[in-house]
Amino acid sequence: MSRKIIDGMPAPALGTRLLKGLILLLICTVVIVPFIGIVSTSVASPEQVTKAGGFVLFPDSVQWSAYASVLSGGVVTRSLFVSAGITIVGTLLSLTVTSMLGWALSRRSMVGNKFMIMLVLFSLLFTPGMIPTYLMVKQLGMLDSYWALIVPTMVSGFNVIVMRSFFSGIPAELIDAARIDGAGEWQIFRRIALPLSKAVMAVIGLFYAVGYWNSFFNAMLYLSDSAKWPLQLVLRTYVVNGTQLGEADLGAVEAVLPPEPSIQMAILVIAIVPILLVYPFLQKHFAKGVLTGAVKG
Repeated sequence: MSRKIIDGMPAPALGTRLLKGLILLLICTVVIVPFIGIVSTSVASPEQVTKAGGFVLFPDSVQWSAYASVLSGGVVTRSLFVSAGITIVGTLLSLTVTSMLGWALSRRSMVGNKFMIMLVLFSLLFTPGMIPTYLMVKQLGMLDSYWALIVPTMVSGFNVIVMRSFFSGIPAELIDAARIDGAGEWQIFRRIALPLSKAVMAVIGLFYAVGYWNSFFNAMLYLSDSAKWPLQLVLRTYVVNGTQLGEADLGAVEAVLPPEPSIQMAILVIAIVPILLVYPFLQKHFAKGVLTGAVKG
């Protein structure tokens, strides 16, 4: 029996399609089941969590006591605001610097253009070590400061190259027309380049935001005051390392706290959900931004 032709190519056999579907189903199951277990454990009753040994896949009832405990004003609540502030401020600063540097490097008439591009490419191939970076942060007086979590990772050479490639693809006729109308370099950048770069800016902003939100190593290196810890460092300390959270840490007033696995899973969900909520709003820009910035230029 002849097979259907799709886009000039014969369609895969039925057995091949079934095998691919089975493999995709297994992969999705491996990814989704642990996440379901995390959410279920965080909302399951204390009795069911204790009986199941700390991991519940399908809760008998939904209880929000674990979330009420971790969001009652203790270390988790404080670290959540710290992470949100660092992510927002860091992403805005990173986008500003990256877009301005990418625009400058896309202008071939800029003095030292090739030298600056070589510096950016050099940063991709040779990164500073942990000790030199720590010494630089110390010399700049940023130890035990939130700026230590933002400044060292504020600019990514890869993102700068993507922005430069996008800006280089803007038609020269459009820029020349703006110059004829009397627009300066800053006006061209602000009124023409930035409005055209919404897709690539959305994607790069997402990259920066995820990086700031998930970063814990810099906080572990540079912050000695636990009151300044971001959420990911709290997650590492109290979930990965298994350190117990007491009433003083949680700020809870309940006489009996939920089981430790429920509290740990609740912290994990709180750390995951904000980024998951951002993705749907940027999904329409994702493929367009990556392909446009990476292919042109």
